[in-house]
Amino acid sequence: MQKYIQAIAHRLKVGFSTIPSFADWLYAVVLLSIYAAISLPIGFLSDWLHFQIVSGSWTKITGVIMRAFFVSGISEELIFRVLLLPHPTENISFKTKWLWGSLGLLIFIIYHPLQTITTFPAAFATFNHPVFLLLAAFLGIVCTLTYWRSGSIWTAIFIHWIIVSVWLVLLGGGDRLFS
Repeated sequence: MQKYIQAIAHRLKVGFSTIPSFADWLYAVVLLSIYAAISLPIGFLSDWLHFQIVSGSWTKITGVIMRAFFVSGISEELIFRVLLLPHPTENISFKTKWLWGSLGLLIFIIYHPLQTITTFPAAFATFNHPVFLLLAAFLGIVCTLTYWRSGSIWTAIFIHWIIVSVWLVLLGGGDRLFS
């Protein structure tokens, strides 16, 4: 148990204190672009996504963006990347790394439908939709890859925050969840 607590403490320390390099940010932007190139066609062709600015005042829109940063970005990346996944500085095998990555991805996907049962019942139809779950899986993969590359939570938070904010504010997600 002590060893696990030490590993978690290490992950928290280095995950938050590691400043991504320019190359790490570039990698994150490339992965974000790949995500967009994959998810936008899937979303539009399936009628899951549509151009629609979330209704409400600028104060509401700013609140949605800030909530996406803290709830989706920081809290989910803290749990599903930093706490769950071995940090790149940990001496683990490639097989173990990908086993944890796969398990983390599965938990990340399952978490969203479970969230509708426990804390966010209004999102039931959205968070259980197959296209949402597929795009969440792609998001989890992208965030995991950028975290492993940079060793920093900040690149994963950035990607997660941008994707959720764009979906909520510009692509119909806000009206799905908040109307």
